[in-house]
Amino acid sequence: MHNPTSSLTPTAVRQSFGKKLLKWGGIVFLTLLLCAGLLVSAFYWTALRTEQPVGFQAVRAVDADGKPFGLGIWYPTTAATSASWTGSFLMQVATNGPVAGTNLPLVVISHGTGGGIPSHADLAMALAAAGYVVAAPMHSDNYLDISSVGTPAYFTGRSQQLRSTIDFMLSQWTGHAQVDANRIGAYGFSIGAFTVLTAAGAQPDLRGVAQYCASHNEFVCDMLRQSNSFLLGPDLPAGVDSFVKDERIKAVVVAAPGLGFTFSGKDALANVSAPLQLWQGDQDINVPDATNAKVIRDALGSRVEFHSVPNAAHLSFLAPCGLLKMLPICTDPAGFDRQEFHDVMNPRVVTFFDKQLAKP
Repeated sequence: MHNPTSSLTPTAVRQSFGKKLLKWGGIVFLTLLLCAGLLVSAFYWTALRTEQPVGFQAVRAVDADGKPFGLGIWYPTTAATSASWTGSFLMQVATNGPVAGTNLPLVVISHGTGGGIPSHADLAMALAAAGYVVAAPMHSDNYLDISSVGTPAYFTGRSQQLRSTIDFMLSQWTGHAQVDANRIGAYGFSIGAFTVLTAAGAQPDLRGVAQYCASHNEFVCDMLRQSNSFLLGPDLPAGVDSFVKDERIKAVVVAAPGLGFTFSGKDALANVSAPLQLWQGDQDINVPDATNAKVIRDALGSRVEFHSVPNAAHLSFLAPCGLLKMLPICTDPAGFDRQEFHDVMNPRVVTFFDKQLAKP
């Protein structure tokens, strides 16, 4: 049988092969371009968004020791919004847009260990769309660096940083004149709940942590052991358990509270006067209800608005992950829909703050 290429010169063969390579290369390039376009479109359409426009700023503040920390700020605006990347999802916000409104209530958000500014972005956006200014500090135990776990910065340092956040928002932020200093709330998740509670007046028993962890394999105890925390030693540094109440905090919401067992003392929560909303997943093995959330409920009784979430795990309180559900922080128990849960939880948190921080 005659081979049509047998009469071609080597140069002609190379040219023919080159044309085919260019043709298939072009097809592959167009296919990849199309897939990239579809992926970008998918991210865009799954971006966190609200009915009312929300502004966003990423700024730097300083703590009581003059050390800078990052701060994410959401607020109502009238500016046009666009998609902004947060690290694992997009937000539809007006970056650095003008602040709309006056006498706006403020809510500060304290993330959990290994978290960061975006950890509760969907809640922050829901609050901002409802007329709140929301400020979320990047604590020193974040997803970029968790070296402070088990150190004083993990306990009193976090609480002080929350106070510094409020100071900044009331005096230095570009929109500080539009914030109502008499209507301030706080939301905390995991160790962030501990942070918020101590800022609101709680006095935990840190001297009892070593004894508690000697007989418990709770997640926080494992972290303290891995970090060789001073808390597991015989002595505590002076002042490490000195928490100062921030009287400006008038309402508190906490979810999956960590270190709840440190509040089991008779008067540990006696100085917490702010109304409190408490959320707990019934499948949370990281901070079990019996030794954490229940301790808070038992101490505060009817002053707590409690919500038990069926089938929710510890990380179920983090912002829904959109397309990146393969990430470890996006794992939920089988059958649990994080987005569906947040669609219920966020409005209830807004309603709680609306009630407790209403204008007099």
